[in-house]
Amino acid sequence: MEVFHDPAQFPHLGNATVTTGTFDGVHLGHQKILRRLLEVARHTGGPSVVITYWPHPRLVLAPPLAHPQPLNIQLLSSLEERTRQLADFGVDYLLIVPFTKEFSELTSEEYIQQILLDTVGTKKLVIGYDHRFGKNREGSFEYLRQHADRYGMEVEEIPREDVDALAVSSTRIRRALEAGDILTANRYLGYRYPLTGTVVRGRQLGRTIGFPTANMQVEEPLKLVPARGVYAVLATTAAGTHHQAMLNIGVRPTVAGNLDQTIETHLLDFDGDLYDQPLTVQLVARLRDEQKFNDLDELKAQLAKDAEDARQHLVGG
Repeated sequence: MEVFHDPAQFPHLGNATVTTGTFDGVHLGHQKILRRLLEVARHTGGPSVVITYWPHPRLVLAPPLAHPQPLNIQLLSSLEERTRQLADFGVDYLLIVPFTKEFSELTSEEYIQQILLDTVGTKKLVIGYDHRFGKNREGSFEYLRQHADRYGMEVEEIPREDVDALAVSSTRIRRALEAGDILTANRYLGYRYPLTGTVVRGRQLGRTIGFPTANMQVEEPLKLVPARGVYAVLATTAAGTHHQAMLNIGVRPTVAGNLDQTIETHLLDFDGDLYDQPLTVQLVARLRDEQKFNDLDELKAQLAKDAEDARQHLVGG
């Protein structure tokens, strides 16, 4: 997949099948649109193109700081994760349009002419139901359909019932993650929810009880971190090795006493140095709530039980 961050650098294709949207999480609903995109592109013989935006439009169009309801954005995927997911799906081109105040002021007519036609060369547009575009979200499928001949562009909308049948939405996935319901979130996503970050030095208390942990600093500040607790996960190191692991999200009440939240991963059957290296974990199942224990021996006994529980959930993973 070829990736472009500047519309001015994008090659005018002339026979492109295109879809647009934020595609946060690239969940099952998005995947339905993408499958149709690729199907149409194969039929027409032209390339498939996804147009997305960064930063998230809500960050640019956010209410003022004095607003009674401050902005709270939690992303299901970083830009890097989204890019990898679209590439894995088989998309030919990805155009990441810088979302600025100026861009947000484009009318629907200007967006169609400048981005879809002049920049990309769209021949067919595939969009999800109720997709809106242009200043104040004034553009719609109905508008595109009525003016398709003038633009020389076909437009197809994925029917609402097709997406509703999946019972999936970004909001439902976020709620599941916030509740620690990893099984539901993964089912809606169509893959295991990932967290990627750099391993930083912590207090190194885990190694004193036989459970050394990699303390992760998540790469995307807006990435949604699931509910506190202990999880069975699959970990991938910078070297590309894969390991069964267990993950703790919380404040370590037994040894730290309600400090800032940390994300710590103990890789099962692993002995090595991961400091300052990237680490990715894929969440498979939630094992339990975070707990405060009476002493380190009680904590150690529970961690041993967690390790066995994690192995049971990760068999075959």
